[in-house]
Amino acid sequence: MTPHDSTSIRPHQRDAEHEEALEHVRAILRYIGEDPQREGLIDTPKRVVKSWAEHFSGYAEDPSDYLSRTFTEIDGYDQMVLLTGLDLHSHCEHHMVPFVGKAHVAYIPDGKVVGLSKLAKVVEIYSKRLQVQEKLTAQIANAIQSHLKPMGVAVVIQARHFCMCYRGVHQPHAWTTTSKLTGVFLEDNRTRSEFLRLIDIGRAPASGL
Repeated sequence: MTPHDSTSIRPHQRDAEHEEALEHVRAILRYIGEDPQREGLIDTPKRVVKSWAEHFSGYAEDPSDYLSRTFTEIDGYDQMVLLTGLDLHSHCEHHMVPFVGKAHVAYIPDGKVVGLSKLAKVVEIYSKRLQVQEKLTAQIANAIQSHLKPMGVAVVIQARHFCMCYRGVHQPHAWTTTSKLTGVFLEDNRTRSEFLRLIDIGRAPASGL
């Protein structure tokens, strides 16, 4: 199902899927040894399904809706546009547990720019889907490159994965860094070095985790 297909689902079909989702949450509660009918858990399935609707709202949105409106009155500006420290919250598609951190996004315009909030929205849309960090990084960069056709795009994500922090190898202080560079960021060492210097890539981002 494509992101926009969810808006064409008939109301009764959506209601049936909602009830099915509630029952699945009750089944999981029973599986872990809980009683979904006890007082503290009666409304838990509703809360879980509501939270999933928020966590995975990116499936109902298309980044092109935000990147299609551009501006060309920029007086020939052709230097780096950089957003640093964007909060990122996503869910690992392998274990459906969170990974959280920061995203840094830059591009060098080639005649047109987009509103800064739209770049943040692209990060949010792709983050609010089941993801692996490598794919998420590439999707953000590819969307910007495809729609703005700039001279280059750079995306770096630094995140902590709960599937590593609190299960499995139990490494709560480990950070994962991924990058996707296109155009001049990939081909020009000075441009790439400027980007990395501006985002201070050698230091893990501050976090309240």
